[in-house]
Amino acid sequence: MLTAEIELQAARRQLERVAASAGFSHNERLVRFLRFVVEQHLDGKDDELKESVVAVEVFGRSADHNPKQHSIVRTEAGRLRARLSEYYAGEGLNDSLIIELPKGGYVPVLRPAKDPRAAVDASPVKRSQRVGLRWFAAGTACLVVAVAMGWWFGRATAPISIAVLPLLDASQDPANDYFAVGLTGEIMHDLSIIDGLVVRSQTSSYAFKGKPQNVRDAGKQLNVDYILEGNTFRAGQQLRINVQLIRVRDDFPLWSGQYDRDLTDVFAIQEEISRGIVNSLRLKLGRGRRRYETSTEAYDLYLQARAFEIRSAASGRNQSTGLYEQALAKDSSFAPAYAGLAAAYAYRTGEDRLNNWAAGASRAEEMSRMHVVVEKAVQLDPLSAEVQAALGAVQARDAQWEQSEKSFRRALELEPGRSATRTEFALSLLMPLGRLDEAVTQVRSAETNDPLSPNVQQVLSNVLFSAGRLEEAAVHCQQPCARALIFQGKATEAIPILEAKFNGRLGAEGSQLGIAYARAGRSEDAERIANTQNRPIEQAMVFVALGDKDRAFEALNRAIPLGPVRVGRDLNYPEFAALRGDPRLKDLRKKLGLPE
Repeated sequence: MLTAEIELQAARRQLERVAASAGFSHNERLVRFLRFVVEQHLDGKDDELKESVVAVEVFGRSADHNPKQHSIVRTEAGRLRARLSEYYAGEGLNDSLIIELPKGGYVPVLRPAKDPRAAVDASPVKRSQRVGLRWFAAGTACLVVAVAMGWWFGRATAPISIAVLPLLDASQDPANDYFAVGLTGEIMHDLSIIDGLVVRSQTSSYAFKGKPQNVRDAGKQLNVDYILEGNTFRAGQQLRINVQLIRVRDDFPLWSGQYDRDLTDVFAIQEEISRGIVNSLRLKLGRGRRRYETSTEAYDLYLQARAFEIRSAASGRNQSTGLYEQALAKDSSFAPAYAGLAAAYAYRTGEDRLNNWAAGASRAEEMSRMHVVVEKAVQLDPLSAEVQAALGAVQARDAQWEQSEKSFRRALELEPGRSATRTEFALSLLMPLGRLDEAVTQVRSAETNDPLSPNVQQVLSNVLFSAGRLEEAAVHCQQPCARALIFQGKATEAIPILEAKFNGRLGAEGSQLGIAYARAGRSEDAERIANTQNRPIEQAMVFVALGDKDRAFEALNRAIPLGPVRVGRDLNYPEFAALRGDPRLKDLRKKLGLPE
């Protein structure tokens, strides 16, 4: 007989399998509902699974919610039961464990799919911590129908993939370019939370900006079924948007929309575009959708900030910070701006200051602002994937690893296709903690939804390098990959490549050149590079290559103010492999709040 712990693990694995299935993965409300009732059941809290509790905990209703007047829980429970039936008739047909939600209540039943001979009580706490496994005999006719319908349901619940190509600025005024870029992103976000729709990330779509747009070529490169393309024209407070939805396989236009409105109607236009696509593809609008109301001035500043981040993930966050702050000065209740600002602050706290790195006071001040901003974002919109991902990034900077992981996983439940969440999860938590295989998995998933993103490719290269998978890493870094050549024992071949890039830079190119010099036996040149670096982590890398561990640890201790995420992540790079096993590394990790 299985032990209680094994049964619990099996139940949780089955829960994750169902949540990741085609019928659930893009329906955050049903996943949240399912996860809540199952986890409560496994924790022995069946008595708390009441309609009023579910309404508050799952659907965000107020404490005075009256179930008799509002049937949201009963309605969603019906949808959950139907979706579970579809899953087990199709994708989960051969699963060994079945999760059910019997009618008339919210306590789930977990039972084995076969051998209905013995029953086990369903109370895991009151009955020796056992997972409830209730047996039942299914009729032969039901089984036949399930098998016959399996293929149909599998196709019916398969997600539809779509990409939104960058909206063209019909005014051809460079000053309006940010508006077209930002608006493209907002339309993508609206589509990403529609049940049954998978939306390719904007960074990949942005690769087509300014290029002749051949729908079939774009669809093939982005691996999508449909393309949304269009243009926007803005003149003062007047806005014109034209869009059309095209089926990739035959270039057939399924739907088009034309909007001539005031700028204040931009949110309504976005919603109408979503509805037009939903109707064309026979989908359903998710009930958890959020429609923000804000001033045109705040929204305009927000779009400018988003445009900077879309064009360049790293430098864009520095440029976007001030714009987010200006947007919030116009509207202090605009949750997306808070989320963007919190993420930007989190990024900047681990960034080297080019000319004044040791700006301790300014960094402490920014850390303080970061906490205030993310708390406000969570208060305003806790069901936003962007907000939860920002919260996870902030918690990681505080070395609150368990809380951070919960926030990142929550963000992925809310919006599984958001590649930025997966890369941030890998960079902020999995890499600093040394969970490199998991980091690779997350970034590979990000690559699937964002195949043309330079940022995703760079992150994937770094993760693969850390995991010791040099040949794979080289495929995803800039070609030819000098870093791979160094660790393949070809430092002399890497030197001319890096010298051409260096040009006195203080960043990664400089440290890699110093490492290449050291490994090629050119110690004086390596020392010269180390002395020109005012970034302690970069200096430490060169000192390690020179075999000088004392100076390497001295530099790394100066890097401690950069925080556990930045330093912890970099310590997993192969450049620091020679320090592993040194007791000083254990002390350093302890100071940073990193586990051993």
